[in-house]
Amino acid sequence: MYKHYFIRLVAIVLVSFSPFVSNAQTHSYQPPALSNPDSWSLVLLPDPQSYVKFERNQGVLELMTGWISEQIEPLNIGMVLCTGDLVEHNDWLNPNETQGNQAGKQQWEAVARAFNRLDGKVPYVAGTGNHDYGIKNIEYRRTNYNQYFPVDKNPLSQKLLRDVGTDAEGYPSLTNATYEFTSPHGRKFLVMVLEFAPRDTVLNWALQTVNQEKYADHTVILLTHSYLNSESEHIVKEGYPITDGNYGAAVWEKLVKPSKNIQLVFSGHIGKPDDILGHIGFRTDTNAGGKRVQQMVFNAQALGGGWHGNGGDGWLRYLEFLPDGKTVNVRTFSPLFAISPSTRQLAWRTAAYDQFTFELD
Repeated sequence: MYKHYFIRLVAIVLVSFSPFVSNAQTHSYQPPALSNPDSWSLVLLPDPQSYVKFERNQGVLELMTGWISEQIEPLNIGMVLCTGDLVEHNDWLNPNETQGNQAGKQQWEAVARAFNRLDGKVPYVAGTGNHDYGIKNIEYRRTNYNQYFPVDKNPLSQKLLRDVGTDAEGYPSLTNATYEFTSPHGRKFLVMVLEFAPRDTVLNWALQTVNQEKYADHTVILLTHSYLNSESEHIVKEGYPITDGNYGAAVWEKLVKPSKNIQLVFSGHIGKPDDILGHIGFRTDTNAGGKRVQQMVFNAQALGGGWHGNGGDGWLRYLEFLPDGKTVNVRTFSPLFAISPSTRQLAWRTAAYDQFTFELD
């Protein structure tokens, strides 16, 4: 008697609960969309390094860039930025299977292949991080970036290229460069990308560049790898072998604060295993021109199983720039979770630190 009663009770619970599950999976999920059809968007890709160091994870990065390619028109994507650490091991020849099973060359090939999905479709700018130099972690300042992301890789990015700085060996390099574009609303933007822990000569070049009269009315977006920590503080110092680098606090004091037109700073770099708050930060300060500088760090590399997990659960951010010319909506989304009806309910991160609005001056 009790056995039959228990079976019946379980059946009732399952029947009662199953519509809720179905509802959550099929009706609560809403695909990304602009809140205003006249808006445009910028996509921010966090550090891809853990996607490419294992062969099994490389498809996740290709899924992310494939999703961006499909969303160019629906989200009116005007620019894609990547925060650096494109690879985990720049010159590594003998992978040990634990930290990665792909040699440096294979990692560079994988990340370049993923970005191929955007070539000729939408402009993008990729920064360089500490892992993009040296053997594994900036033991020296040589990088394979220029070989795998040459100037003509994406003709749409090349068309926007304006100023080119030099690398540590004195050669022109896209690791320090600017890209100019005008938004659909008529606002002039200049994206400036700087090498990991930029040298004093680079920061001097950068300040002189943004201070040119021709950029006086531009909104400058600075893209650099190491800038904020998870407490939203400017990083003061890090223990890498190089001795000529500037981190967040110095970049702020020597470049961003004295500028009059840098209003956005994007960075990556930080992370903590399976801890969202260990990957993000945001702060607002004022530059010498009296304009607010909105500074965001966004990464995901140690989500989805820690440092050697799936690479970051496919998380990215897109920023919607509204037609009023000042309002920006930030949304955090995973194409990896969104691809299946069984995981779509996980595809959005909607906490206040992941879904918010800020304004440009």
